Amino acid sequence: MPCFRSLQSARARAILLASASILAFPQAVRAQLNRPELPPVTVEAPSEKRVSVPRPKRDAVRPERVARDLRTTPTPQPTASAQGTGIPGALTVLTAQQALAEINQTPGSVALVSADAYRNSTPSNTIKDILDYVPGVFAQPKWGDDTRLSIRGSGLSRNFHLRGVQLYMDGIPINTADGYGDFQEIDPTAYKYVEVYKGGNALQFGANSLGGAINFVTPTDRDALPNGVSLDVGGFGFKRLQANTGGVNGPWDGFVTASTQSADGFRDHSFGSSNRLSGNVGYQFSPDVETRFYLNANEVRQRIPGTVTRTSALTNPEAAAPANVAMDQQRNIETVRLANKTAVRFDDTKVEFGAFGVDRHLMHPIFQWLDYRYKDYGGFVKVTDERTIGGFRNRLVAGVNVLNGSIDNQQFANIAGQKGALLSSSIDRSENASVYIEDSFYFLPNVAVVGGTQFLYATRNRQDRFLSDGDQSGATRFNLWSPKGGLLWQIDPGWQAFANVSRSAEVPSFGESANGPGIPTIPFTSIRPQIATTYEIGTRMRRPDYAWELAAYRANIRDELLCLYSAFGNCNVTNADRSIHQGVEAGAGAAIFREIFVSGSAPDKIWLNVAYTFNDFRFDNDPTFGNNKLPGAPAHYLRAELLYKHPTGLYFGPNVEWVPQAYFVDSMNTLTTEPYALLGVKAGFDNGGPLSGYIEGRNLTNKTYIASASIIDRATATSPLFEPGTGRAVYVGMRYRW
Repeated sequence: MPCFRSLQSARARAILLASASILAFPQAVRAQLNRPELPPVTVEAPSEKRVSVPRPKRDAVRPERVARDLRTTPTPQPTASAQGTGIPGALTVLTAQQALAEINQTPGSVALVSADAYRNSTPSNTIKDILDYVPGVFAQPKWGDDTRLSIRGSGLSRNFHLRGVQLYMDGIPINTADGYGDFQEIDPTAYKYVEVYKGGNALQFGANSLGGAINFVTPTDRDALPNGVSLDVGGFGFKRLQANTGGVNGPWDGFVTASTQSADGFRDHSFGSSNRLSGNVGYQFSPDVETRFYLNANEVRQRIPGTVTRTSALTNPEAAAPANVAMDQQRNIETVRLANKTAVRFDDTKVEFGAFGVDRHLMHPIFQWLDYRYKDYGGFVKVTDERTIGGFRNRLVAGVNVLNGSIDNQQFANIAGQKGALLSSSIDRSENASVYIEDSFYFLPNVAVVGGTQFLYATRNRQDRFLSDGDQSGATRFNLWSPKGGLLWQIDPGWQAFANVSRSAEVPSFGESANGPGIPTIPFTSIRPQIATTYEIGTRMRRPDYAWELAAYRANIRDELLCLYSAFGNCNVTNADRSIHQGVEAGAGAAIFREIFVSGSAPDKIWLNVAYTFNDFRFDNDPTFGNNKLPGAPAHYLRAELLYKHPTGLYFGPNVEWVPQAYFVDSMNTLTTEPYALLGVKAGFDNGGPLSGYIEGRNLTNKTYIASASIIDRATATSPLFEPGTGRAVYVGMRYRW
């Protein structure tokens, strides 16, 4: 009952805030966005070569850059000001076209996923719905909103939380100060686009992890159609209501979006609910100076069904682990995030700076009752300078990031989901300060050499407050350089080739250590940072009726954070000696048939969309595991859909998710998952107008399969490591915007 009352009060608060925003920001008159003809595709088109134009007068509104969005058609999407409404675009938040032009100046594999690629045609329930068609990304839901995410093999041994990928919201860090991330704080309905920077390509964010960075960007009311409401319902009791509104009043603008959802879950003991709120308020001092304040709040209540044996997962997938039910295991989170970003534009230079603070409370009854309170805070400065030097175009990005925080860490005995005696307590403090610089010099009009580096200073300090079992206090300090070099060749306005060499350096968190009967005792202070050198080459192209992206990479890793020991069935993440991650990422989209029933300037089309990832991750002459494959990710992963698109906005077609080869779940390579293929179909209506709707069927053959697996060093047939995938389900949704 207390949990229910808390949930109800949170919903009331969300409704009150949304109502207040309607009063504060009256609707502005806007023109409707031009709508792309084709459904989304998987790769991003390069930006058009910049054309020198006379600089507008200082008091004039600057025109926005136009870029081709490769997930849609090459038709530019004008900003509100370009449509004649008189409302200038935001300076602190780029449009999708501006962001695409920026991201495609990266000499490596990157992606920009517009909300139109998933928001109006799927339930948009987890991060998987966003990233399904981005090659190189393996995202599999476990339960509720929690997802196991790996990019290029990042965080393979991390069975809880996210490691190896740095998350940002509007360019502001989401991860905790010691490196963890949680997708329960992500609301897929709240963003206008999502940027994916793989590996060392995230340097311009100051990120330096093996998996790279993901940036979730929320709209402002200076975007078109700021008001909307959506309703989604579907299998296993899923239902969600979402609403957003905003307005512009002179130099002020404001936007708020809120959602409330709940689901019974496919498995026993997997029901959950969430309430989420995101908003921002901006003020333009002039066309070249803007400040924006952000608020993000989340309340999540989620039961955990737990991992089970392979046999149980494949024969009785709805069953929960008995211990999870007996101990009423849960992951409950409450967060409030406040931030500010200010942007100042000079003739050739843009300066962005800001600060943020996060208050997070994790209530997590598992094998013990974890009660963690996080206080994270920091600031950033970023300078982007684009000018001509000696007749050569040059682009410089440099910045400073600070992310500090503390964890008030208490663990109690878990007695049927209730707190028992205190078993451990500490204050964990983390400091991270990084300085980065990246320069792109066009020594030819269409060829740039790119060089950069990052320096990271980080500390981890634990003050043990529970000394009856010994003093586990300790501290570490790291000073790490991560250089990068590359080439970017703009072969023609819609075709790029790239190559780069980069280094990443990941500082261990407090969770990396080893302790237990029969295994070495390795305190967190003995864990070394993970260092990787990655070589990458690739190309991407966009044409009116087809697009593709192809990248190959190899990462030589020293001291990778992997599961080398286990005790009581739990993975202990420590340093491996050497390992290799290599693979191929391929995405393609094409109108394979045109003018089936409708001809003319806007014909109907059949669009094929494919994303394929090849993974080859292995130990490199390890003393214990030799050249075994690293557990945790399939060698082949394919996602494809075939959609018929009518110019009226109607679409329908099948899709498939295919893992043709089982992968290992232990470092000794003794136990595997099982291959699977999931068939789905969807249909809907979306012509770019105010109303859209969809119906989608998933896993139509009701295939029993393993969606995700925890990792261990040595497994047996009875090892409880497997998360069953969801059975057959149908989802229906409608969205209205104005």
